[in-house]
Amino acid sequence: MSAPLLEVQSLAKHFPVKQGVFGRLSGHVRAVDGVDFHLDAGETLAIVGESGCGKSTVGRLVLRLLEPTGGSVRFEGQDLLALSDSRMRAQRRRMQVIFQDPYASLNPRMTVGAMLSEPLMLHGLAASDAARRARVGELLDLVGLRPEHARRYPHEFSGGQRQRLAIARALAVEPQLIVADEPVSALDVSIQAQVINLMRSLQARFGLAYVFISHDLAVVKHIADRIAVMYLGKIVETATTDELFSNPRHPYTRALLSAVPMPDPTVVRERALLEGDIPSAMNPPPGCRFHTRCRHARESCKIDVPVLADDGAGHSTACPWWSEFPPAPSLVEGTGQDQDRIRLARLQAAFVTSHMEAT
Repeated sequence: MSAPLLEVQSLAKHFPVKQGVFGRLSGHVRAVDGVDFHLDAGETLAIVGESGCGKSTVGRLVLRLLEPTGGSVRFEGQDLLALSDSRMRAQRRRMQVIFQDPYASLNPRMTVGAMLSEPLMLHGLAASDAARRARVGELLDLVGLRPEHARRYPHEFSGGQRQRLAIARALAVEPQLIVADEPVSALDVSIQAQVINLMRSLQARFGLAYVFISHDLAVVKHIADRIAVMYLGKIVETATTDELFSNPRHPYTRALLSAVPMPDPTVVRERALLEGDIPSAMNPPPGCRFHTRCRHARESCKIDVPVLADDGAGHSTACPWWSEFPPAPSLVEGTGQDQDRIRLARLQAAFVTSHMEAT
């Protein structure tokens, strides 16, 4: 078995909190606190969780946009944390990022052609102006835009087009790994599907590996090979996408899945509701960090820190009691919904008919 492209072990990031005029240290925010995962070449690992769980921080730590407090990050067998600034800059050619807000991540004073040419010049990938222009046109074509768009500025594009430009910029240096930090959360649903399909086609063509960060499990289901669920700085469950959706084990994972909206209004779902709010990352609860919101919590959960244990089939869960839980909530047909289903079918049929007549 070949070594993973990316291997993360015991990764941690604790942000200092200072108070007072003299900046006295009063504590640390444990944004990421002991995260382990790996990623193979050509694979997509999705990291999901509520806002504030630390998933975006993990992405920045992997790329060394933030310096970790502890742990290790190995890319192609090389320890990134041991590299000097100059060697890390060269290594960034193999590791790129797509940010959440495409407008904020694009320089409004630069044309598209200038933005896409910049990484080519920085890494010496185009020897002449003609070569750079040809490469810029090729990149724009890859993401579904036209070469003449190179003369425009970011404000002249729609949100979906700007995100395509961000993808083109990430592809410019021919990376092996792309960290996508909620790349479609700011887009309309129809545009989300286009961008996801674009990312999948580029992955198949170039063998890219993605770390896909999102809070939307419905989106993740269509792009991820494996999923890691984070809660309060720790990974609580990892599995293949099909396995996680069909057999969620951790109570937090079950709650997230039960909150995914269903497109059929006649389907009734048993919800796994959580009580209370996420505890402070500055003062996380002892033991299992989820025990303050877990309906299955026991006294030992308040003391013992659960280990992310693999079952031997690639499904890891940070809960020793998961096998004793009742089956995960499932979709069931509601009673007395026949008339609703009939009315919905008639409405859909009428919409299709009117659309065909209009065209």
